[in-house]
Amino acid sequence: MDGFQLPERLTPRLPNPRGGSSRRSQIVISVVACLVSVAAAFAIGQPVVMVAIGLLPLLIVYAFHNPFVLCLLFICFSFFRIHEAFMMLNPLHIPQMLAVGTLIVLGTQVLFKRMQVAWTPELKLFAIFFGMITFGCTVASGRDVAFGYWIDTFSKIAIMVFAIASLARRPKDFALASRAFVISGMLIAAIAIYNHAHGLEEVEGTRVTVGRSTGSALGDPNDLSLVLLFPLSFAVSLVVTRATPFFGRVLGLAGILTIAIAILDTQSRGGLLGMVAVFGVFGTRLIKSKALLITIGVVGILALFAVAGISGRSSGGAAEAGAVDESAEGRLRAWGAAWRMALARPLTGVGLNCYISNYYYYQDWWEGFAKAVHSTWFAALAESGFPGFAVFITLIVNTFRSSLRSVKLLSPAAMGALYEPASFGMAQAVLAGMAGFVVCGSFLTQAFTWPLYILLSFAVAVGRYIETTKTVPQNAMRTA
Repeated sequence: MDGFQLPERLTPRLPNPRGGSSRRSQIVISVVACLVSVAAAFAIGQPVVMVAIGLLPLLIVYAFHNPFVLCLLFICFSFFRIHEAFMMLNPLHIPQMLAVGTLIVLGTQVLFKRMQVAWTPELKLFAIFFGMITFGCTVASGRDVAFGYWIDTFSKIAIMVFAIASLARRPKDFALASRAFVISGMLIAAIAIYNHAHGLEEVEGTRVTVGRSTGSALGDPNDLSLVLLFPLSFAVSLVVTRATPFFGRVLGLAGILTIAIAILDTQSRGGLLGMVAVFGVFGTRLIKSKALLITIGVVGILALFAVAGISGRSSGGAAEAGAVDESAEGRLRAWGAAWRMALARPLTGVGLNCYISNYYYYQDWWEGFAKAVHSTWFAALAESGFPGFAVFITLIVNTFRSSLRSVKLLSPAAMGALYEPASFGMAQAVLAGMAGFVVCGSFLTQAFTWPLYILLSFAVAVGRYIETTKTVPQNAMRTA
């Protein structure tokens, strides 16, 4: 029952002669409220919505004592768009409820000093970058577009970066996050595989999507592959990390199979290259021979492209003649437009999420519609200018360095008998995820979306765990 206890500062100080009676009364009141709400739900005739409302008392009590879980749920629904893949969840407005609940719980935690906000060099860089992007919204070429995306997505990303970095402090937090990401990825992958098997929600006749007909954010095969690539690194980490519990290995293996099949079904070249990068990071730790590793990598790339049927794509397939296919040529034009945007507005760029609305004015060949930039680097350059781009690159480099250091310090060789698999597994997943992000991000637009910033927050969290724990050998700390 301790898991349902309110934080001490939020609990009324009532006489409690029998010790746990106050805590038990809170549970009893919450359960009674749930039962009453459930009964009212069936009486009203809208059980789905009312049952969810009926569970709120228990969820509120649990959330105040476990704010990390609430933040994790918010990330899973906001990033993986689970409610858009499973339409029966839409009436519940889960992301909105989680957003409100997360803000209330985090605000209360900070106000009553139940949570110490993390402040590391990586977070300082992110704060600078966030400030530059926010200022850029005020002078953006389309202020309504920029502030719309800032409010809907980027501000929530910023809150979650500091929340996760501050709240994820224990190995069990890292284990929970890894499993939550893999399960979320498997849910989306299962829908993608089902759609592909039944010829649903496809573009160009062969490339699968999720929720395209309903306007879902997963309705583009490239964006879908981006979302699926993120949990892949966590799934592989669960399988290859030494001493991972049996359930974790089974979950990781199931995750690898389902997620990899779904990425193949998107026929996204960036997604396939990102897969190779993720497996390559783990391969460097498992395969000592560099020649063997390179050979496996080359064969793997060729095999993935063959299995995915890239040559059969309407765009970028074998049917397109010439040294540069239409898809690649379109990317080159999009990158050229981004470069011209940065030259025209070098200090702040055109503004957050304003690339597409400015494409017509900076392109050199108008095809009747605006293109996405299809590059994380050119997106950051065009929308934040040269100063913002420099900070963005520095942030990525520092996150890479932090994750590399964590992998070294938490490895079995460094820890010996004190080795802890959950924290080492998280460190490996972050490093592999960053590699996948850099490779995949060169062909997909993810400068201001969730993946990088979730990885950043967990890189910081693992680093803080290393600094505060007593179990990491001090000689390893000095040599890292």
